[in-house]
Order: sequence, then structure tokens, then C-alpha cells
Amino acid sequence: MTEAEPKKAALKLQGVRKNYGQVVAVAGIDLVVNEGEFFTLLGPSGSGKTTLLRLIAGFERPDAGRIELGGRDITSVPPHLRDTNTVFQDYALFPHMSVAENIGYGLKVKGVPRSARQKRVERALAMVRLTALGNRRPNQLSGGQRQRVALARAVVNEPEVLLLDEPLGALDLKLRQEMQIELKQIQQEVGITFVYVTHDQEEALTMSDRMAVMANGQIEQVGSPVEVYERPATEFVAGFIGISNVLLRDGVRFVVRPEKIRMLAEGEVPEPGMTVEPGQVEDVVYVGMTTRYIVRLDRGEQLVAVRQNMDAVGDAHKFQGRPVRLAWTANHTFVLDNGR
Repeated sequence: MTEAEPKKAALKLQGVRKNYGQVVAVAGIDLVVNEGEFFTLLGPSGSGKTTLLRLIAGFERPDAGRIELGGRDITSVPPHLRDTNTVFQDYALFPHMSVAENIGYGLKVKGVPRSARQKRVERALAMVRLTALGNRRPNQLSGGQRQRVALARAVVNEPEVLLLDEPLGALDLKLRQEMQIELKQIQQEVGITFVYVTHDQEEALTMSDRMAVMANGQIEQVGSPVEVYERPATEFVAGFIGISNVLLRDGVRFVVRPEKIRMLAEGEVPEPGMTVEPGQVEDVVYVGMTTRYIVRLDRGEQLVAVRQNMDAVGDAHKFQGRPVRLAWTANHTFVLDNGR
């Protein structure tokens, strides 16, 4: 059996740094994004994720470090000469052009012949399921349709890397969730490397092959969604990705996620090896498919436990103010690096 071929780097950053006066926006980042990967930069406002994307696009110049695209040093190359395209939250479509003209504009600027341009635009329209709307103007489209046009306009140019700066941020929740699935499917279909910026944890977990969690201009952790969620490298990552319960027991800090915690029924005997701690329910929060129970442990910490709403409607409220026992197993906890 032959060994798997090593993955090729589509994008490589070495010691990339960017300051704005005394503010360090990007603090010496090293990062490799593989060819054909859907890679997400995730972090709160001010974490440096958008600045990093702008450095990759060439809209900003780094104060130090090196940026490579397909093995070529592009650190000093202007944006229009980089083999990248960027999709912004503001789609910036030309209002006086049709959908098809908007999509084909970049190809026209590049001098692609009309017949070849038309074929590529038709393929792009089919890819984003807008074949019948090519002659419409942007103001005749819904927000989701305009997002598809912006995506098609970028993809039709077949860049080495497509950069996406929170492109779904202006959409309502239901449409955003639908577009997350569609965007991932499109990325897999075209095979272009995507670098996606978002502050939405669910969005990152839904779409990413790998993700980098950022804070204060630095990368806290890089890994697959499962790795980052189940095995957070730092307390910041544990707290930022989903809801986490961080406990300190016998000098060891560890994370136990709400869905891993079992609320024992009165008189229920825990399974062998389970950790059991008593507490009192301080609040009950109904969130549709699940209910969150905010529990104050007798030892002082506050934990969140989650249960699916499989009981009768209104059954959860009976736990308000009641004593409970929370239980979890050792393999449902993850020890944090106490040095970080």
C-alpha cells in the first residue's frame, strides 16, 4: 500500500504581522491552507480575521512576514495581479447590468472572447441555480439570489483561492442556514480553495474542512470542527465555540460540554465511573429543540446542561429552583492546557 500523497499548500503565511499605530492587528501568524480546502477564520470582532483576509487579498500590506499563493511569493504583488477573488457582505453588484453581465464582467475585463465568456457564465448560473434569471437586474432579486450572483461572479474567474468576508451576514437566519449548505456544496463542486471569515461559530462548524480560531491577532487553534469543538486547545476556544463548562478539580482544568451532562432523575443510580455533583437549577431556558438548565453546583460553579425537548410541553419548568444531580463520564471531558 502506498503512502498518501502530502497535501499541497494553496496558501502559506509565514510570520505575517500588521500594526495600526500601537494596535497589533495581526501578530506574526504562520498558517498553511491546503488546495481544495474550505478553511475558515473564526473569531470575535477585533480578533484580526478580516485584516488577515485583506492581507491575503493584497488590500493591505504586511509590516513583516511572507505570503505565498501556490508556492509563489505574492507579499508585494498588487491585488489585481493575485490569483484571488473576494466576496464581501456588501455584494457590490452593478445595478445597471443584468445578472449575466455582472457575472461575466471580470471575464470581459480579462479579454475572454464573447462565446467562451457566455459558456462560462451559463455554467456559473446553473451552478448557483439562477439559470432563468440571467436577464434580471440586481434590484429584481432577493437577498439570497444577490448573494448567489456575487458568488458566481467570483467563482467564474476560477481563482486559485476564493476569499469570503462574512458574505452571509446580511441574510436572515433561515436563509443563512440554507446558504451555508449550498455554499459548501458549491465549493466541493468547483474544487476551489475557500478562505472564509466569520464570527458565527455554527457557520464555521457547518461548512469548514478546517478552521483557525483567532483572538487578539493570534491563532489560538487550528483543526477540524470536531477537533476544535471536542478538544479545545485553550480556555478561550472552549468558551468561544458553543457553550462550555470549565471546571477546576484537584488542580486540573477541564471542559465538559452541556450536551454531555446528564441530569439524573430522582433516585436514579449513576453508571459506574460517572462523576456526580449536586446543585440547584437557577434558570430554565426554552430554545425550541432543546432546553438549557442553568445549574449552580453546591461547590459554587455555574454549569449549563442541555436536554432535548422530548417531554410534554411545559414539563421543563418544574425543575426551576429544584435540587438536581449532574453526572458525566471521564471520556466526555477534555483537559485544558493549564499553561494557556
